[in-house]
Amino acid sequence: MKIITNYIDGNCKSYSKEFLNVEDPSTGEIVSKVVLSNKEDFKKIIESSEKASKKWAQVTPLKRSRIISKYKELIEKDMENLAKLVSQEHGKTLDDAKGSVTRGLEVVEFACGIPHLLKGEFSQNVGTNIDSWSIRQPLGVTAGITPFNFPAMVPMWMYPISIACGNSFILKPSEKDPSCSIRLAELFSEAGLPDGVFNILNGDKNSVDMILESKKVSAVSFVGSTNVAKYIYEQSSKFGKRVQALGGAKNHLVVMPDADIDQAVDGIMGAAFGSAGERCMAVSVAVAVGNIADNLVEKVNNKAQTLKVAPWTDPSSEMGPVISKDHKEKVENYISIGEKEGAELILDGRNYKIQGYENGYFIGPTIFDKVKENMKVYQDEIFGPVLSVVRVNNYNDALNLVNNHNYGNGTSIYTSDGEISRHFSTNCKIGMVGVNVPIPVPMAFHSFGGWKNSLFGDHAMHGVEGVRFYTKLKTITSRWPNSIKSGPEFSIPTN
Repeated sequence: MKIITNYIDGNCKSYSKEFLNVEDPSTGEIVSKVVLSNKEDFKKIIESSEKASKKWAQVTPLKRSRIISKYKELIEKDMENLAKLVSQEHGKTLDDAKGSVTRGLEVVEFACGIPHLLKGEFSQNVGTNIDSWSIRQPLGVTAGITPFNFPAMVPMWMYPISIACGNSFILKPSEKDPSCSIRLAELFSEAGLPDGVFNILNGDKNSVDMILESKKVSAVSFVGSTNVAKYIYEQSSKFGKRVQALGGAKNHLVVMPDADIDQAVDGIMGAAFGSAGERCMAVSVAVAVGNIADNLVEKVNNKAQTLKVAPWTDPSSEMGPVISKDHKEKVENYISIGEKEGAELILDGRNYKIQGYENGYFIGPTIFDKVKENMKVYQDEIFGPVLSVVRVNNYNDALNLVNNHNYGNGTSIYTSDGEISRHFSTNCKIGMVGVNVPIPVPMAFHSFGGWKNSLFGDHAMHGVEGVRFYTKLKTITSRWPNSIKSGPEFSIPTN
């Protein structure tokens, strides 16, 4: 049995003797055990991180950049192995896993340009013979708490930028799929990162609370459900930390009557059922505008029935299982609720069985039509391969539907009308918007973050927003003495 410990000072080790099971969701079998960290583990990690952060902050941004550049090369060489670690413990297809590692790698690549990103501003003669400039300095010890659905990508949205800015970083990955994080840490050490700059603390909520309550941790990044995001935000703020907490989503894809219907259907298929719907940017609501609804539902239903649901080891698999038995039961319960609420169940993914994988946590693609705003299947984040189709009469009704929802993570519109797309992009109350693009995840040099109940805190993730989050601003005003003695001044300085 493979044992997964913590990563402390460049080595895999732990002090706790308690462990949690890690399962392969395709089979339901236990594939490894991960340590349930205790106070001694956390104490060692905090000591290591604090000591390393002081030395690392003194390393020039250019030298940090060179280590990160080497790290990028090592990740590229190990891509296949990293993707397999993701697929085995999460269940997503191998191509999807590779794509997620690549999207994380883009942030590593972005972090290589940190010398430019840390440049401040300079103003000469803000007052007579007085100059003023700003600089960005590291926070010290930072931490990230990441979800099961992207065990490579989401951590890489956090720690490369934090470390590039001169901080040390403690990663608390999901206990459901922790192996990839350990491998990423090993590769960073191989690239030349000093011991203690990047540590990994495994465990459950107890590990999270130790991070939140520690006075040594200056900032916390989080991605997960809204309820937990609120908790992370409130607790982090209570203990005086800077915090960015990304929560849940209920992403709408609006299909206008003038849209390319086949393009829209393809977009819905990949965005609703890719990664078994376990994405914060998954499309879980298709908004059919006007007379397009019947045709749209028919085409999505026909395509969904041909979707290949299989374990990641099958090269032809298009969708794998959900993460766990408990989550499978939760998603299937929502399907039952949707039926009771009166939504029309067009395609039912419950009781989906694959020969040889009967104990896997598979759910087939599921489609509800004629869903109403007051239904739980519309209001709640299900986080599974369940698509709700809502029919509206016109564009204004579609825009209001998007804007009235409690979540504001991502949205898309499919249309051939430039005026409509511009109006929608400008007036929707959503953090990330796609026009004829189903999953509008920004590139690394932009920033990722939603609105409303999808983000708690002032900063989005990665990009320039990430640099701002992981640094504190200092402004210096300076005048060199001269031979003229003018005596003390008691009024506020002016020009």
